[in-house]
Amino acid sequence: MYSATDEQVKQFEQEHEYLKTKIDLGEEIVWLTRDQCVEMGPDVEGTLDVVRTAMISHGKKEYEMPAKIGIHPFDDVFFHAMPAYVPSSLACGEKWIECFPRNPKEYNLPQTTGLQVMNDIMTGVPIAVMDCTWLTAMRTPAVTALAAGALHPEAKTFGMFGCGVQGVEHVRFIVKTLPKLEKIYVYDIYPEMMDKLCDAVKDDVSVPIVKAGSPEEVVKSCECLSSATIITRDPMSVAKHEWVSKGQTILPCDLNTFWEPSISLEADKYFVDSIDEHELFNGMGYFPDGLPSIVGETGEILAGIKDGRTSADELIVCSNIGISVNDIAMGQVILKNALEAGVGTKMPL
Repeated sequence: MYSATDEQVKQFEQEHEYLKTKIDLGEEIVWLTRDQCVEMGPDVEGTLDVVRTAMISHGKKEYEMPAKIGIHPFDDVFFHAMPAYVPSSLACGEKWIECFPRNPKEYNLPQTTGLQVMNDIMTGVPIAVMDCTWLTAMRTPAVTALAAGALHPEAKTFGMFGCGVQGVEHVRFIVKTLPKLEKIYVYDIYPEMMDKLCDAVKDDVSVPIVKAGSPEEVVKSCECLSSATIITRDPMSVAKHEWVSKGQTILPCDLNTFWEPSISLEADKYFVDSIDEHELFNGMGYFPDGLPSIVGETGEILAGIKDGRTSADELIVCSNIGISVNDIAMGQVILKNALEAGVGTKMPL
């Protein structure tokens, strides 16, 4: 448990007084739709700033965030409860998110849906309920991009596996933190998704994008790589160990699924966004070959507490599966902007 400083408590009190001018605390909440979250949310650069601050707080252990707990009605789905308290962001709340990969095909519904509750730190009363899918889509690539910038700032090539919502945003974000990029490779088992990604980012990304013909082509062509596919207990091992080279940086968002497990097990350094969460998933059977030895956390690299890459020929894997300090920090920015703009629907508790 983190104990706030006297100065932070003063900031909480000031925030509480501010909230009283915008909402009848304890009597009503603000409801924010997905479109309103997009309208009131930070842009790419703003998101990088918000997430960087939250990740540094995480690296310095200035937060409270239990490992994800969840329920799993079927083997291929999950619900996650993700609370967090982030004093540096004046943020406190919880995200409740679900992932049903078969929804689009079988029910014509989104794969990922969810809600987030924001609370007043001083009194605990709920302030807002908002959609959390957009902020999740933004904070996830922000972590990858920040980690890539810290671990491989000279990279000229980047590879992205998975061209859905996360793939699109990863391509948008990565150009902000890898300034020397000359080429981006993308791959998806559905070729039309690669076309959609290219079309979606054409106004934001000037770096040439190559639609790869195979996963092997991407791995062998790129210095820095990420994957945002599905998460399964048994590794799919699509990306093979023999394709990987010394000096690469691999940044999976899909736990232990896409990459052959021996890659992480034999990497020179294995970082994670949260040790607690990776140990939790290990206990649930998501690392059947064993959890790799963890060198440190992503936030510790960004905070300058742990060294990242110290040699050009190091193979580094940095697994970021999503931590709620970022969700709640993002939610706080959306809420503050919405209150200032008078956006959202006030509803009685």
